[in-house]
Amino acid sequence: MARGITRATTSTFLAASFLKITPPIWKNPSVSLSVPWTQFICKCSLAHHHHQHPIDMSKYKEAFSMQMAMAGLKPHHRIALGVSGGPDSIALCVLTAGWKTNGISAGESGDFVDGLLAIVVNHGLRSESKDEANIVCNRVSQMGIRCEVAHCDWPDGRPKQGHLQEAAREMRYQAFQKVCAQHQIGVLLIAHHADDQAELFILRLSRNSGVIGLAGMPFISQVFSTHTYSLGGVSNNHGLLLVRPLMNFSKQDMYKICLGGNQDWVEDPTNRSLLFARNRIRMSLRDVSSSIFKSELQAVILACRRTRSFINQVCCKLINQAMVVKDGYAIIDLEILSPSKVEDICLSKFLSLVLQFISQRYRPVRGSTSKLLLDYIRTFPCKNSLTAAGCYLCPAPGSKGTKTLVCCSVDCPLPSKMEPFHACAFGEQEHHIRSELEQIIADAKSYSDHLVLDESDVHFLNVTSESVLTEAKRLGILSESTYRSILLLQREETKRFKSKTETELSSDLESKHGFQSVNILRSEPLQPGHACYFMSRFFITWKLNEEISSSAFSEEANCDLNLGLENWQCHCRSCVVGHDMVAEVRHMIESDWLYLAKFSKCLSNSGKFQQQRDLLDYRADQIPEKINRCLDYARLSAQSALLSLKSIPAAARGGIPVLVNHKGLLISIPSIGFKHCPCLVVSAEFKPRFQTLSDQLDRSLFNFQPPFHRRSRKV
Repeated sequence: MARGITRATTSTFLAASFLKITPPIWKNPSVSLSVPWTQFICKCSLAHHHHQHPIDMSKYKEAFSMQMAMAGLKPHHRIALGVSGGPDSIALCVLTAGWKTNGISAGESGDFVDGLLAIVVNHGLRSESKDEANIVCNRVSQMGIRCEVAHCDWPDGRPKQGHLQEAAREMRYQAFQKVCAQHQIGVLLIAHHADDQAELFILRLSRNSGVIGLAGMPFISQVFSTHTYSLGGVSNNHGLLLVRPLMNFSKQDMYKICLGGNQDWVEDPTNRSLLFARNRIRMSLRDVSSSIFKSELQAVILACRRTRSFINQVCCKLINQAMVVKDGYAIIDLEILSPSKVEDICLSKFLSLVLQFISQRYRPVRGSTSKLLLDYIRTFPCKNSLTAAGCYLCPAPGSKGTKTLVCCSVDCPLPSKMEPFHACAFGEQEHHIRSELEQIIADAKSYSDHLVLDESDVHFLNVTSESVLTEAKRLGILSESTYRSILLLQREETKRFKSKTETELSSDLESKHGFQSVNILRSEPLQPGHACYFMSRFFITWKLNEEISSSAFSEEANCDLNLGLENWQCHCRSCVVGHDMVAEVRHMIESDWLYLAKFSKCLSNSGKFQQQRDLLDYRADQIPEKINRCLDYARLSAQSALLSLKSIPAAARGGIPVLVNHKGLLISIPSIGFKHCPCLVVSAEFKPRFQTLSDQLDRSLFNFQPPFHRRSRKV
């Protein structure tokens, strides 16, 4: 929670004075305060005006219901709310609870609204934050909404003051993701509104953002956690659908909704600290925000959003028509793509989406890297290779340069942590939440299908970030006075931003993302029955079966060898798999497929296993008959795996996960079906954590998926 939250019942936006007061008392006397408070309560005419002219809540409820319908949400869906206790999130609680209870009955849930959970995050940055979070939680519970406090851990210590808000935001969304996963909730509502969008526009304008960035926060997006949680034996790395249903509401609307719902809220004095950029911009906007200024600024943002929507439509078309995504790599058909006919901004967004997805990175491709990629993709036919943004691009094999292969580059910095966790089979709850999300997305898209934009509908397609305001003024979207006011705000914040040194920025970037550049990436030791999320894309688990049925030999048994399938038991604990083995996961290297090639050519006649023994460093007295069978099984498995490997381009093989034992000896390559022992059961499921191809699309084109081959391979 923020420092010194304050109970209030009137709008600070209209406040004329602020008075120090004693600790506030909530309307419900059962709420007690046991922590020191630094608080202010504002006095103005809004509350008095509310008594004289009752607030019409029906118009807010109607507008909110329309937004929820556009998001594909219905009252029976399980929904979480991000709550801080401020007027924005309390207004969200009021509207959501009313929408829920009007749509369906309360059922058997007692005093709480069915299928609604509020999440209060205790950032843990101050000693009193826990008590403050509990106070807000109690207050929300009194509104009839189940509430839970999520606590943040800071293993690397408190973040730097200059980046405190950004670090807290990242930790907050990780907490949201975890709690929603625990409760099998796939949708989170956030109380961002139009004034937040205006602040973000000025902030990004001062950072020289392009039109896509100036469009601000999307109505719907999908976030993916930087951690994978295994809860109740279920891996929860599906995205959390983030919906902002208050984007068309103003800050003043938030206060009116709280008053109309007869609800208190708390104010955070740190929101007035000039140490933070958004606070400075918020204060400045209040000084110049006439009704004309507000409406014209929102009109510019809307024009940027329409431009982004059109770009997304173009990207959707390109992804569906000109590329195919497989397990860990993509192939772009340059003849269909026709890059010379695509606008630079659309082609850049398309390439950024593809590379973000393949590399599983969170940062979009920008600047000189984006220009480098544009120059590369416009060269036809493709003749050279390129490494950029964690990806390796080269001509696709056999295409004569008409297609480009995009795969993960293992020579680039990769995530430094891959924590193993206990895992077992996916359950019905996981299937239910995925099905519900798919239906929500489909319903949201049905509302947006009629919003197909033409190039003539957008204004900023060929406009640079520096000339957005000039073009808006030329088109009559901005008046001269509003234009000058925005320019002044931009220049003031740009000066502050440029005061940061490049050393600070590069240091923050390295500490934030925790990347390390290594030649071979390995996981922590992986115990049987546990799982590892490898390279943010493969969900890997393994175990040993004590008894193997003949079905395990279905492919390998189609040969002249008698492997003795009757009563086969796992007595080969002294082979490569070994007794009490702990596996490690790494990416495939050249020596792995050379090993398969050599192993597959070993003799299979009884008594002629010397070549295989040499490969595995066995002595003759160490090899009983059952291990001879294991070796022959492995030889046949290697032959089959080599056939599968031929279908994967050589450049993309570096992204294939490989299991080795503690000595580094190859145990299994599950993606192509190789394993060294019939007792070994390995699963490598391609489950990318960050599905960048669809997570940042606006409501006018929220959901698109490429021809995607999601595959789970068990061997």
